[in-house]
Amino acid sequence: MSDHNEFEEAFTEQGFWRKLKRYASAAGREVVEKALLLYYAMQEEKAPAWAKATIAGALGYFIVPLDAITDLTPAVGYADDLGVLVLALAAVASYINDDVRSKTEQKMRAWFGDEAADAQSGD
Repeated sequence: MSDHNEFEEAFTEQGFWRKLKRYASAAGREVVEKALLLYYAMQEEKAPAWAKATIAGALGYFIVPLDAITDLTPAVGYADDLGVLVLALAAVASYINDDVRSKTEQKMRAWFGDEAADAQSGD
C-alpha cells in the first residue's frame, strides 16, 4: 500500500466532487455520507492542520482509482474506501459538528431523497 502522503497529495476538491457524483450510487449511501462528513469537516476553520491532513489523506484514497480493492466491483469495491473513511472519521470526530452534519444531510437529501437524510439522522 502507498504511504499516506501520496493520498493526501491526490486529494483535490474537483477530483472529490467528480468521483462522488459519478460513483455515488455505486458506492452507496454509507460511503457517500462518510465522505461528505469528512469533506465538510475539512472546511471548518477550527479544524487543525493534522485533522485536515488526515481527512485529505482519506479523501485522496477515495479519489485514487487504483486502491486495494477495485471500485468497479459492486458492493465489495468500496469496502476498503469505507474502512479508510471510518478510521478518519474516528480520528477527527470532534470536528464533526452540527454545521457539518447539516451540510451533509442537505447534500444526502439532494442526491438520495428524504429517506437518505432520515436514515442519517436516525429517524
